[in-house]
Amino acid sequence: MADKIATREAYGAALAEFGAKYDKLVVLDADLAAATKTGVFKKAFPDRFFDCGIAEGNMMVVAAGLSTAGFIPFASTFAMFAAGRAFEQVRNAIGYPHLNVKIGATHGGISVGEDGATHQCLEDFGTMRTIPGMVVMQPADAVEARAMVEAAIKHDGPCYMRFGRYAVPTLFGDDYKFELGKGIVMADGSDVTLVATGLMVEQALAARELLAADGIKARVINIHTIKPLDADLILKAAADTGAIVTAEEHNIIGGLGSAVCECVAGAKPVPVLRVGVEDQFGRSGKVPPLLEMYGLTAANIAAKAKEAIKLK
Repeated sequence: MADKIATREAYGAALAEFGAKYDKLVVLDADLAAATKTGVFKKAFPDRFFDCGIAEGNMMVVAAGLSTAGFIPFASTFAMFAAGRAFEQVRNAIGYPHLNVKIGATHGGISVGEDGATHQCLEDFGTMRTIPGMVVMQPADAVEARAMVEAAIKHDGPCYMRFGRYAVPTLFGDDYKFELGKGIVMADGSDVTLVATGLMVEQALAARELLAADGIKARVINIHTIKPLDADLILKAAADTGAIVTAEEHNIIGGLGSAVCECVAGAKPVPVLRVGVEDQFGRSGKVPPLLEMYGLTAANIAAKAKEAIKLK
């Protein structure tokens, strides 16, 4: 694994890179350009950057308007404000008319760390998944984050992308190919499937090694697009391994785990156990201890995998 890079850093760099390639790309921010890293785009293309101030709902409506004029707006703020404070405007001004607006939500999940429970958004996958036509995505590393931004630019319709504050290892090489709506088999196995997203992909790969020490062969799938979910890949894994564990930096209610359960329940029922924040709020603290406290670890994924295998 290469150097650790926060996916928010990759987001800002990608906006600046693709700003030169796509002249209709514009960026909006809610007074957080230094934190969301959209300031990189602002420096390169000041005439195509709009600071809307601390008024996230208004920013979403402005982005909606820009999209009707042929622009490709990226509206950026913290996940808690994008999916929480501005939910009504995202739903009614972007989702309902199915406008071509991209939402770049940074600082998602427990790994916001010291900012604490009010800023550790653990509900955004759930709320955004309920909006018809909304694509919901989260990258596992900086390489995937860059590719995700361009995929969002090319996609005609609303997208919600969650990026992290915490630096994560680089899992993919320069030859990585991103396909919206398609999961990736990171490692094969026949006993259980570990389905992960975001920084939990690294933990799932580490869990696979722990399980291998006990003779258990785990398949690891990276789900970067939570909606639309790659149902074919999930159902094949259910059929092949007979048990699934999901892993996400999100409430176990409404996120990746719920999406996978919904997928398999009607077509290929198998045991599905979920690793995530178990219907709690976060708390302030350093990131590694927080991940340990909330069970977002390789050890917990491995333990859940053993439980799932027993349920077959």
